[in-house]
Amino acid sequence: MGYILAVDQGTSSTTALLMDELGNIKSVASAQLPQIYPQPGWVEHSGAEIKKAVMLSINQALSQANITNTEILGIGITNQRETLCIFDHDSEPLRNFIVWQCRRSTDLCEKLKSQDLEDFLHKRTGLLLDPYFSASKISWLFEHEPALKKAAQNNQLLVGTVDSFLVHWLSGGLSHVTDVSNASRTMLMNLITCDYDDDCLNIFGVPKVCLPKINKNIGNFGVTKNLNFLPDGIPIVALAGDQQAALFGQCCFDPGDAKATFGTGCFILLNTGSKPIFSNHGMLTSVAFQIDTQAIYCLEGSAFIAGAATQFLIDAFALIKSPHDLEALARSVENNGGVTFVPALCGLGAPHWRPQARGSLSGLSRATTKGHIARATLEGIALQNLDIFDAMAQDAPPLTQLKVDGGASVNNLLIQLHADLLGIPCLRSLNFDKTALGVAYMAALALGIFENLEAIKKLDKNLEIFVPALDKSWTKASIAAYRQAVERL
Repeated sequence: MGYILAVDQGTSSTTALLMDELGNIKSVASAQLPQIYPQPGWVEHSGAEIKKAVMLSINQALSQANITNTEILGIGITNQRETLCIFDHDSEPLRNFIVWQCRRSTDLCEKLKSQDLEDFLHKRTGLLLDPYFSASKISWLFEHEPALKKAAQNNQLLVGTVDSFLVHWLSGGLSHVTDVSNASRTMLMNLITCDYDDDCLNIFGVPKVCLPKINKNIGNFGVTKNLNFLPDGIPIVALAGDQQAALFGQCCFDPGDAKATFGTGCFILLNTGSKPIFSNHGMLTSVAFQIDTQAIYCLEGSAFIAGAATQFLIDAFALIKSPHDLEALARSVENNGGVTFVPALCGLGAPHWRPQARGSLSGLSRATTKGHIARATLEGIALQNLDIFDAMAQDAPPLTQLKVDGGASVNNLLIQLHADLLGIPCLRSLNFDKTALGVAYMAALALGIFENLEAIKKLDKNLEIFVPALDKSWTKASIAAYRQAVERL
């Protein structure tokens, strides 16, 4: 029997998953990725550290499963989106990568807004002018380091997202490619043609010659070459942005299906089918996936802080020793004691799009305990997502259920709070690695191991259901306090 290798290169770690030809997960291994904060609001990653984390996680997954690397049939890659990678033709990073969370291009975005370009860009790309997306990061970098722009124009360097960097490296520098789901998050791709938009390239001053070719999610993206941890010749057959991969891993193949992934941030995607819905309420429109000739679209709401709020409690206040301690501490009290937490630690994402906003902790008194702060933190994550769901419901039919995944979804109280506030069931799989699993499913389709989407749906089972339980008076009071706190930011 052969195996699919899925690599999930995330913001705080890299995960490698091995799946057999029957869809069974054989092993999962992760390696941590350090964050770099050069100054407030700036976030970077080392390309060398990303390579190291990829190698470590793959080797650990193979060792755990007692599988040799010659048994790998194909590779799927999913990745943190929007992060800007600058590297040479030997796959060597030319500077630290600028992470999706980084806010350094805020002023540039405001300048473009003042030129009345936001509506034009939204209609072309489905995105809103925000430092979140890759295009403004590239423009900022070329403005501050003009030598890089000149090198890009002369085809002396390559620009891409993390998927492009990894494929280029794994293929021995022979493939410079991306997929529609990642490209739809750059603000450089026309959402209808699924190719680069010349007007967008001109607005942001990005030369097309340095960019990767845009492909469907499955295909022949190259083969491994000149690596010391994998043999030559393993085909790379699937690429997907991490949130779209999670949507696929949750088997949200039909219009109306939705998922929320709780990682560093929280990312909510709603499958809207073969026609894009352009939101008037702060949602983003992206390509969900393209397996055959037809692209499938989604509405997305992004909250920049979710699981990262737990790490904030550890780093800033030493309130808990590990993320696993948070739920027990939050359950030590019956309510939040009047404390409200707005997790805008690196700006407010959808539907507010206020990059300069910062988090707040309000309602403190002498009676406040660690438990109140812990509970308010979990409630704050859920309440910021409620704003996203309320806005999304103005663009598309309201949800009847929500599938959840990601590392922070192991917190039962966090998911129960979502069910209570949304008033709909939340479904959690016993497998939390839906992102890696999603791109593994794509790779299996590409290799003909799975015949179609229906075959994948049969694997989606063992769901744990959280149903609404709390009274409406509690939720109304919490919502009102949270929204007042947001207005004060």
